[in-house]
Amino acid sequence: MEDKEANSSSANQQPSPNLQLPRSYKSWLRMVTYVFFLVAGQSTATLVGRLYFDQGGQSKWIGSLVQIAGFPILLPIYFAISWSSKSPTSQYNSPKRHSTSLVLLAMVYVILGVLISASCFLSSYGYSYLPVSTFSIICASQLGFTAFFSFFLNSQKFTPFIINSLVLLIISSVLLAFQPNSTHLTGVSKGKYAIGFVCTLCGSAVTGLTLSLSQFFFRKVIRNETFKAVLDMITFESIVATCVTLIGLFASGEWKGLSREMEGFGLGKVSYMMTLLWAAIAWQLYAIGSVGLIFEVTSLFCNVISALVLPIVQVLAVIIFHDNMDGTKVMAVILAFWGSSSYIYQHYLDDHKVQE
Repeated sequence: MEDKEANSSSANQQPSPNLQLPRSYKSWLRMVTYVFFLVAGQSTATLVGRLYFDQGGQSKWIGSLVQIAGFPILLPIYFAISWSSKSPTSQYNSPKRHSTSLVLLAMVYVILGVLISASCFLSSYGYSYLPVSTFSIICASQLGFTAFFSFFLNSQKFTPFIINSLVLLIISSVLLAFQPNSTHLTGVSKGKYAIGFVCTLCGSAVTGLTLSLSQFFFRKVIRNETFKAVLDMITFESIVATCVTLIGLFASGEWKGLSREMEGFGLGKVSYMMTLLWAAIAWQLYAIGSVGLIFEVTSLFCNVISALVLPIVQVLAVIIFHDNMDGTKVMAVILAFWGSSSYIYQHYLDDHKVQE
Protein backbone atom coordinates (compact mmCIF):
# COMPACT_ATOMS: atom_id res chain seq x y z
CA MET A 1 0.00 0.00 0.00
CA GLU A 2 2.85 2.35 0.90
CA ASP A 3 4.62 1.45 -2.35
CA LYS A 4 1.51 2.35 -4.33
CA GLU A 5 1.21 5.69 -2.51
CA ALA A 6 4.90 6.38 -3.09
CA ASN A 7 4.58 5.59 -6.78
CA SER A 8 1.48 7.76 -7.01
CA SER A 9 3.23 10.65 -5.27
CA SER A 10 6.25 10.25 -7.54
CA ALA A 11 4.03 10.27 -10.61
CA ASN A 12 2.27 13.40 -9.44
CA GLN A 13 5.60 15.16 -9.00
CA GLN A 14 6.83 14.36 -12.51
CA PRO A 15 6.84 17.32 -14.89
CA SER A 16 4.44 17.35 -17.76
CA PRO A 17 5.82 16.44 -21.19
CA ASN A 18 5.64 20.07 -22.27
CA LEU A 19 8.01 21.08 -19.49
CA GLN A 20 10.64 18.37 -19.97
CA LEU A 21 14.09 19.69 -20.84
CA PRO A 22 14.62 17.58 -24.01
CA ARG A 23 11.27 18.71 -25.43
CA SER A 24 12.02 22.35 -24.62
CA TYR A 25 15.45 22.03 -26.20
CA LYS A 26 13.99 20.56 -29.38
CA SER A 27 11.39 23.29 -29.52
CA TRP A 28 14.05 25.99 -29.29
CA LEU A 29 16.16 24.20 -31.90
CA ARG A 30 13.22 24.10 -34.30
CA MET A 31 12.51 27.77 -33.66
CA VAL A 32 16.12 28.78 -34.37
CA THR A 33 16.07 26.68 -37.55
CA TYR A 34 12.87 28.32 -38.75
CA VAL A 35 14.32 31.77 -37.98
CA PHE A 36 17.41 30.93 -40.05
CA PHE A 37 15.32 29.72 -42.99
CA LEU A 38 13.15 32.84 -42.86
CA VAL A 39 16.06 35.30 -42.64
CA ALA A 40 18.18 33.57 -45.30
CA GLY A 41 15.25 32.95 -47.61
CA GLN A 42 13.68 36.41 -47.40
CA SER A 43 16.90 38.40 -47.78
CA THR A 44 18.15 36.26 -50.68
CA ALA A 45 14.79 36.19 -52.44
CA THR A 46 14.38 39.97 -52.16
CA LEU A 47 17.80 40.65 -53.69
CA VAL A 48 17.50 38.02 -56.44
CA GLY A 49 14.02 39.28 -57.30
CA ARG A 50 15.42 42.79 -57.73
CA LEU A 51 18.22 41.38 -59.91
CA TYR A 52 15.64 39.82 -62.24
CA PHE A 53 14.02 43.18 -62.97
CA ASP A 54 17.32 45.10 -63.04
CA GLN A 55 18.73 42.87 -65.79
CA GLY A 56 15.76 43.14 -68.13
CA GLY A 57 13.05 40.94 -66.60
CA GLN A 58 9.63 42.49 -67.12
CA SER A 59 7.01 39.83 -66.43
CA LYS A 60 5.10 40.57 -63.22
CA TRP A 61 3.53 37.12 -63.37
CA ILE A 62 6.91 35.37 -63.60
CA GLY A 63 8.12 37.49 -60.70
CA SER A 64 5.07 36.24 -58.83
CA LEU A 65 5.39 32.62 -59.96
CA VAL A 66 8.94 32.12 -58.66
CA GLN A 67 7.72 33.07 -55.18
CA ILE A 68 5.46 30.02 -54.98
CA ALA A 69 6.33 27.52 -57.72
CA GLY A 70 9.42 26.12 -56.00
CA PHE A 71 7.45 23.80 -53.73
CA PRO A 72 8.42 20.61 -55.70
CA ILE A 73 11.88 20.80 -54.10
CA LEU A 74 10.15 20.03 -50.79
CA LEU A 75 8.34 16.94 -52.09
CA PRO A 76 11.12 14.42 -51.18
CA ILE A 77 11.02 15.68 -47.59
CA TYR A 78 7.23 15.70 -47.64
CA PHE A 79 6.91 12.11 -48.85
CA ALA A 80 9.61 10.92 -46.45
CA ILE A 81 7.78 12.44 -43.48
CA SER A 82 4.41 11.19 -44.77
CA TRP A 83 5.82 7.68 -44.94
CA SER A 84 7.39 7.99 -41.47
CA SER A 85 4.16 9.30 -39.97
CA LYS A 86 2.41 6.02 -40.85
CA SER A 87 4.59 4.18 -38.37
CA PRO A 88 2.93 3.77 -34.94
CA THR A 89 6.21 4.70 -33.21
CA SER A 90 7.00 7.65 -35.46
CA GLN A 91 8.04 10.90 -33.77
CA TYR A 92 5.72 12.72 -36.17
CA ASN A 93 2.69 11.03 -34.64
CA SER A 94 1.78 13.61 -32.03
CA PRO A 95 -0.81 12.70 -29.41
CA LYS A 96 -2.48 16.02 -30.24
CA ARG A 97 -3.34 15.08 -33.81
CA HIS A 98 -6.88 15.94 -34.83
CA SER A 99 -8.88 14.54 -37.71
CA THR A 100 -10.24 17.22 -40.05
CA SER A 101 -12.55 16.64 -43.01
CA LEU A 102 -10.95 16.79 -46.45
CA VAL A 103 -13.52 19.31 -47.66
CA LEU A 104 -12.70 21.70 -44.83
CA LEU A 105 -8.97 21.29 -45.39
CA ALA A 106 -9.44 21.91 -49.12
CA MET A 107 -11.28 25.15 -48.35
CA VAL A 108 -8.46 26.24 -46.04
CA TYR A 109 -5.76 25.59 -48.65
CA VAL A 110 -7.77 27.25 -51.45
CA ILE A 111 -8.36 30.41 -49.39
CA LEU A 112 -4.70 30.65 -48.38
CA GLY A 113 -3.50 29.79 -51.90
CA VAL A 114 -5.56 32.53 -53.52
CA LEU A 115 -4.40 35.09 -50.96
CA ILE A 116 -0.76 34.07 -51.43
CA SER A 117 -1.11 34.40 -55.20
CA ALA A 118 -2.54 37.91 -54.81
CA SER A 119 0.20 38.89 -52.36
CA CYS A 120 2.96 37.61 -54.65
CA PHE A 121 1.55 39.44 -57.67
CA LEU A 122 1.30 42.73 -55.77
CA SER A 123 4.82 42.41 -54.40
CA SER A 124 6.07 41.59 -57.90
CA TYR A 125 4.80 45.00 -59.03
CA GLY A 126 6.67 46.52 -56.12
CA TYR A 127 9.87 44.77 -57.17
CA SER A 128 9.65 46.17 -60.67
CA TYR A 129 9.21 49.83 -59.71
CA LEU A 130 10.97 50.25 -56.35
CA PRO A 131 14.59 50.04 -55.14
CA VAL A 132 15.31 47.05 -52.89
CA SER A 133 15.81 49.27 -49.86
CA THR A 134 12.47 51.05 -50.34
CA PHE A 135 10.64 47.81 -51.05
CA SER A 136 11.99 46.09 -47.93
CA ILE A 137 11.14 49.02 -45.67
CA ILE A 138 7.53 49.09 -46.91
CA CYS A 139 7.32 45.33 -46.29
CA ALA A 140 8.05 46.04 -42.63
CA SER A 141 4.44 47.27 -42.44
CA GLN A 142 3.39 43.61 -42.56
CA LEU A 143 3.93 43.54 -38.81
CA GLY A 144 1.26 46.18 -38.29
CA PHE A 145 -1.20 44.49 -40.63
CA THR A 146 -0.60 41.12 -38.99
CA ALA A 147 -1.24 42.58 -35.54
CA PHE A 148 -4.44 44.23 -36.80
CA PHE A 149 -5.85 41.04 -38.32
CA SER A 150 -4.63 38.91 -35.40
CA PHE A 151 -6.61 41.12 -33.04
CA PHE A 152 -9.84 39.95 -34.68
CA LEU A 153 -8.85 36.42 -35.73
CA ASN A 154 -6.50 35.26 -32.96
CA SER A 155 -7.48 37.46 -29.99
CA GLN A 156 -4.15 39.28 -30.12
CA LYS A 157 -3.81 41.60 -27.13
CA PHE A 158 -2.64 45.18 -27.71
CA THR A 159 -0.23 46.46 -25.09
CA PRO A 160 1.46 49.88 -25.09
CA PHE A 161 4.61 48.32 -26.57
CA ILE A 162 2.69 46.64 -29.39
CA ILE A 163 0.77 49.85 -30.14
CA ASN A 164 4.08 51.71 -30.18
CA SER A 165 5.41 49.11 -32.61
CA LEU A 166 2.46 49.54 -34.98
CA VAL A 167 2.63 53.34 -34.96
CA LEU A 168 6.36 53.41 -35.67
CA LEU A 169 6.08 50.92 -38.53
CA ILE A 170 3.22 52.87 -40.11
CA ILE A 171 5.21 56.11 -39.90
CA SER A 172 8.22 54.29 -41.36
CA SER A 173 6.23 53.30 -44.44
CA VAL A 174 4.53 56.69 -44.86
CA LEU A 175 7.91 58.48 -44.84
CA LEU A 176 8.89 56.65 -48.01
CA ALA A 177 6.07 58.28 -49.94
CA PHE A 178 7.92 61.61 -49.68
CA GLN A 179 11.36 60.56 -50.90
CA PRO A 180 13.26 62.75 -53.38
CA ASN A 181 13.43 61.69 -57.03
CA SER A 182 17.05 60.57 -56.63
CA THR A 183 15.86 57.45 -54.85
CA HIS A 184 13.79 56.25 -57.81
CA LEU A 185 15.04 53.59 -60.19
CA THR A 186 16.34 54.77 -63.54
CA GLY A 187 13.51 55.06 -66.04
CA VAL A 188 10.79 54.77 -63.40
CA SER A 189 8.39 57.70 -63.42
CA LYS A 190 6.67 59.19 -60.39
CA GLY A 191 3.45 57.48 -61.45
CA LYS A 192 5.06 54.04 -61.63
CA TYR A 193 6.84 54.65 -58.33
CA ALA A 194 3.46 55.47 -56.75
CA ILE A 195 1.97 52.30 -58.25
CA GLY A 196 4.86 50.26 -56.87
CA PHE A 197 4.46 51.85 -53.45
CA VAL A 198 0.69 51.20 -53.30
CA CYS A 199 1.02 47.64 -54.63
CA THR A 200 3.75 46.78 -52.13
CA LEU A 201 1.73 48.23 -49.27
CA CYS A 202 -1.39 46.32 -50.38
CA GLY A 203 0.72 43.17 -50.78
CA SER A 204 1.95 43.60 -47.21
CA ALA A 205 -1.65 43.90 -46.03
CA VAL A 206 -2.65 40.71 -47.87
CA THR A 207 0.42 38.92 -46.46
CA GLY A 208 -0.53 40.03 -42.95
CA LEU A 209 -4.03 38.66 -43.47
CA THR A 210 -2.62 35.40 -44.84
CA LEU A 211 -0.30 34.89 -41.87
CA SER A 212 -3.06 35.65 -39.37
CA LEU A 213 -5.43 33.26 -41.14
CA SER A 214 -2.70 30.60 -41.18
CA GLN A 215 -2.41 30.83 -37.42
CA PHE A 216 -6.19 30.79 -37.06
CA PHE A 217 -6.53 27.68 -39.26
CA PHE A 218 -3.67 25.95 -37.43
CA ARG A 219 -5.32 26.52 -34.06
CA LYS A 220 -9.01 26.12 -34.93
CA VAL A 221 -9.22 23.85 -37.97
CA ILE A 222 -6.10 21.75 -38.56
CA ARG A 223 -5.09 21.30 -34.91
CA ASN A 224 -2.31 18.83 -35.77
CA GLU A 225 0.87 19.82 -33.96
CA THR A 226 3.27 18.01 -36.28
CA PHE A 227 5.91 19.09 -38.78
CA LYS A 228 3.92 17.22 -41.41
CA ALA A 229 1.08 19.69 -40.85
CA VAL A 230 3.53 22.50 -41.66
CA LEU A 231 4.59 20.79 -44.90
CA ASP A 232 0.95 20.02 -45.75
CA MET A 233 0.06 23.68 -45.53
CA ILE A 234 3.09 24.82 -47.55
CA THR A 235 2.59 22.18 -50.26
CA PHE A 236 -1.15 22.42 -50.86
CA GLU A 237 -1.48 26.19 -50.57
CA SER A 238 1.48 26.49 -52.98
CA ILE A 239 -0.25 24.20 -55.47
CA VAL A 240 -3.35 26.40 -55.40
CA ALA A 241 -1.33 29.62 -55.63
CA THR A 242 0.75 28.24 -58.52
CA CYS A 243 -2.37 27.27 -60.47
CA VAL A 244 -3.91 30.72 -59.95
CA THR A 245 -0.69 32.45 -61.02
CA LEU A 246 -0.31 30.26 -64.12
CA ILE A 247 -3.86 31.16 -65.12
CA GLY A 248 -2.94 34.84 -64.77
CA LEU A 249 0.29 34.35 -66.75
CA PHE A 250 -1.48 32.79 -69.74
CA ALA A 251 -4.60 34.96 -69.51
CA SER A 252 -2.49 38.14 -69.56
CA GLY A 253 -0.47 36.98 -72.57
CA GLU A 254 2.86 37.63 -70.83
CA TRP A 255 3.98 34.08 -71.62
CA LYS A 256 4.38 35.06 -75.28
CA GLY A 257 7.26 37.39 -74.48
CA LEU A 258 9.23 35.06 -72.19
CA SER A 259 11.59 33.79 -74.91
CA ARG A 260 12.35 37.37 -75.96
CA GLU A 261 12.85 38.32 -72.32
CA MET A 262 15.34 35.47 -71.88
CA GLU A 263 17.24 36.54 -75.00
CA GLY A 264 17.52 40.12 -73.78
CA PHE A 265 18.44 39.33 -70.17
CA GLY A 266 21.53 41.33 -69.24
CA LEU A 267 23.48 38.41 -67.73
CA GLY A 268 22.62 35.85 -70.42
CA LYS A 269 20.22 32.93 -70.83
CA VAL A 270 21.85 30.66 -68.27
CA SER A 271 21.89 33.41 -65.66
CA TYR A 272 18.23 34.11 -66.46
CA MET A 273 17.28 30.53 -65.60
CA MET A 274 19.56 30.44 -62.55
CA THR A 275 18.12 33.72 -61.27
CA LEU A 276 14.59 32.32 -61.39
CA LEU A 277 15.73 29.00 -59.89
CA TRP A 278 17.53 30.57 -56.93
CA ALA A 279 14.63 32.93 -56.33
CA ALA A 280 12.26 29.95 -56.20
CA ILE A 281 14.53 28.06 -53.77
CA ALA A 282 14.97 31.11 -51.55
CA TRP A 283 11.22 31.71 -51.37
CA GLN A 284 10.67 28.10 -50.32
CA LEU A 285 13.17 28.53 -47.48
CA TYR A 286 11.19 31.59 -46.47
CA ALA A 287 7.93 29.61 -46.65
CA ILE A 288 9.30 26.89 -44.36
CA GLY A 289 10.57 29.48 -41.92
CA SER A 290 7.41 31.58 -41.84
CA VAL A 291 4.90 28.72 -41.58
CA GLY A 292 7.17 26.97 -39.08
CA LEU A 293 7.28 30.04 -36.82
CA ILE A 294 3.50 30.41 -37.05
CA PHE A 295 3.26 26.76 -36.01
CA GLU A 296 5.79 27.09 -33.16
CA VAL A 297 4.90 30.58 -31.89
CA THR A 298 2.48 33.04 -33.56
CA SER A 299 1.98 34.82 -36.87
CA LEU A 300 2.92 38.10 -35.21
CA PHE A 301 6.23 36.71 -33.98
CA CYS A 302 6.90 35.44 -37.50
CA ASN A 303 6.47 38.96 -38.84
CA VAL A 304 8.71 40.43 -36.15
CA ILE A 305 11.55 38.21 -37.36
CA SER A 306 10.69 39.15 -40.94
CA ALA A 307 10.93 42.85 -40.04
CA LEU A 308 14.37 42.27 -38.52
CA VAL A 309 15.62 41.19 -41.96
CA LEU A 310 15.21 44.84 -42.97
CA PRO A 311 18.67 46.10 -41.88
CA ILE A 312 20.35 43.13 -43.61
CA VAL A 313 18.59 43.81 -46.90
CA GLN A 314 19.33 47.54 -46.61
CA VAL A 315 23.08 46.99 -46.29
CA LEU A 316 23.19 44.37 -49.05
CA ALA A 317 21.12 46.57 -51.40
CA VAL A 318 23.59 49.45 -50.99
CA ILE A 319 26.56 47.13 -51.62
CA ILE A 320 25.12 45.11 -54.52
CA PHE A 321 22.72 47.48 -56.28
CA HIS A 322 24.23 50.80 -55.10
CA ASP A 323 20.87 51.94 -53.73
CA ASN A 324 20.84 55.47 -52.41
CA MET A 325 20.48 55.75 -48.61
CA ASP A 326 19.26 59.28 -47.97
CA GLY A 327 18.16 60.71 -44.63
CA THR A 328 14.52 59.73 -45.15
CA LYS A 329 15.43 56.07 -45.66
CA VAL A 330 17.77 56.06 -42.68
CA MET A 331 15.00 57.48 -40.51
CA ALA A 332 12.56 54.89 -41.90
CA VAL A 333 15.01 52.07 -41.09
CA ILE A 334 15.50 53.36 -37.54
CA LEU A 335 11.75 53.60 -36.97
CA ALA A 336 11.18 50.13 -38.43
CA PHE A 337 13.91 48.63 -36.25
CA TRP A 338 12.59 50.50 -33.20
CA GLY A 339 9.08 49.25 -33.88
CA SER A 340 10.26 45.66 -34.20
CA SER A 341 12.34 45.91 -31.04
CA SER A 342 9.32 47.26 -29.18
CA TYR A 343 7.35 44.11 -29.96
CA ILE A 344 10.28 41.84 -29.11
CA TYR A 345 10.49 43.51 -25.70
CA GLN A 346 6.78 42.85 -25.19
CA HIS A 347 7.40 39.20 -26.08
CA TYR A 348 10.17 39.12 -23.47
CA LEU A 349 7.84 40.58 -20.83
CA ASP A 350 5.19 37.98 -21.67
CA ASP A 351 7.67 35.12 -21.32
CA HIS A 352 9.00 36.54 -18.04
CA LYS A 353 5.46 36.82 -16.68
CA VAL A 354 4.69 33.20 -17.60
CA GLN A 355 7.85 31.97 -15.86
CA GLU A 356 6.80 33.72 -12.66
